[in-house]
Amino acid sequence: MEVVDTMARRKINFMCLLETKWVRKKEKELDSSGFKLWYTGEVRSRNGADIIVDKEWKKDIVDVKRIGDRIIALKLVVEQDTFNVISAYAPRVGLEEHLKVKFWEELEGLIQDILLGEQIFLGGDLNGHVVSVSRVCIGGMVSGR
Repeated sequence: MEVVDTMARRKINFMCLLETKWVRKKEKELDSSGFKLWYTGEVRSRNGADIIVDKEWKKDIVDVKRIGDRIIALKLVVEQDTFNVISAYAPRVGLEEHLKVKFWEELEGLIQDILLGEQIFLGGDLNGHVVSVSRVCIGGMVSGR
């Protein structure tokens, strides 16, 4: 609830969280605040990717994609505009190479499946990797309608 309080006080509409270690692929309302949490996780001791959305924007969510325990994406439709908010947690140095390759292939596949003309906001921790995609706003901030 401390995160929700901070979001409300600072007027943050979306927040990507990582390393939450929550298990399952679920969503839940966060008390009476009106904020909603979507999350994905497989192993309680590591990883986890989440997105919290404020009460004003949560009604616009039309699709949720969860890929393993490192990527979650929400699609919103607001009037004639479509937005995709992605929370991604890249593997760190020291993890097996096939896990790194799998993550980047999954993230690339997700982005490639998003239609041209739709906005993409990528938040999270790419662990020092630089993404070069002209359609992606990395770590961008969206506020107000």
